[in-house]
Amino acid sequence: MTSADDSNGASKHAAPPAVRESSMGHEERLAQDPDVRQALEQTGVPATQPPPPVEKLQLAWLASHALLLVATAALYSLLRLGILHVDERYLALAQRGTLGAMGSIVVLGAARAVDVFLIRRLHQATTRFNLHRLVRLVAGIAIFFIALSVLSATWYTAVVSLGLISLVLGFALQTPITSFIGWIYILVRTPYRVGDRIRIGEATGDVIDVGYLDTTLWEFGGEYLTTDHPSGRLIKFPNSTVLTTAVINSSWPLFPYIWNEIRFHVAYNSDLEFVASTMQDVAESALGADMRKQVAVYRRLLAQTPVNELDVRERPSVFFRVSDNTWLIAIVRYLVEPRQAGRVKSRLIVEMLQRLNAQPGRVRFPKDDMR
Repeated sequence: MTSADDSNGASKHAAPPAVRESSMGHEERLAQDPDVRQALEQTGVPATQPPPPVEKLQLAWLASHALLLVATAALYSLLRLGILHVDERYLALAQRGTLGAMGSIVVLGAARAVDVFLIRRLHQATTRFNLHRLVRLVAGIAIFFIALSVLSATWYTAVVSLGLISLVLGFALQTPITSFIGWIYILVRTPYRVGDRIRIGEATGDVIDVGYLDTTLWEFGGEYLTTDHPSGRLIKFPNSTVLTTAVINSSWPLFPYIWNEIRFHVAYNSDLEFVASTMQDVAESALGADMRKQVAVYRRLLAQTPVNELDVRERPSVFFRVSDNTWLIAIVRYLVEPRQAGRVKSRLIVEMLQRLNAQPGRVRFPKDDMR
């Protein structure tokens, strides 16, 4: 399909029944992917599958925490009532230690309950791992505070001491704390995950690690390359960057594709219909079937959003623009996976030029002395 100007979009056409059935089957297969289910949850689409049941072994672990809590509470009562005799020099420490043990059991039990009833019910494995690590970190900090209060003579002294320490550390470690908050934001909002290809600021690459304080990218492209080939360099940036900088993610599970373009300069007296049909045929033969499936899914997603009037073409499209150097620009637009964009573009350019150069009377390219 050709167009002299696609700024107003083309008229919408319903997909044939076979294409609709194929896209529906493809969408059902996508719905089984945990990454897709997580993305659907983030876009407000209700889940199609119930959460997994809680295992009996996990319930047994929770019950063991409850029994330990009852046992330590009983021990504390015996110490308070004087039934269990302890030397007066160590009685206060024993009571605080028992209270500390009770607090630690409560923290560990709460952490396991969060893991069993919340984290394990999430579909995406990376999110489960990150949240589990976050819960362990919070539990460890809480137990540290409890241990510090046990060693202190009074709760008031422990709270005041911790408050002063926190105040000093807050000023001294402001940047790391902001990066840690950025890490929590990454876990909760998932602007990117390990394995995603992103661009943030001037950095572009695949995410290979998301730490407590920084993120590591395996760079693609860069200042020495014009393609998406790995540059061989690692990029590290603080997690606080995501709080102030836009993140461009090309690996959204619901639609992990991008539109790409190939441009040729042609003369005004070229056979424009032939140029357009040739470029479209080459792109259609290479990408047409997969592109129709993915665009069908994309349209169904758009139908559930306020931008459902956006026109998205299901086939490669060709259009023309006027160049500043007296030539026309023939442009073909198509859908491709981000990691295959450079390879696909190179292959399509070679095939298109072979077919266009085979008809020099119908396709006039810029000559060496007329560029």
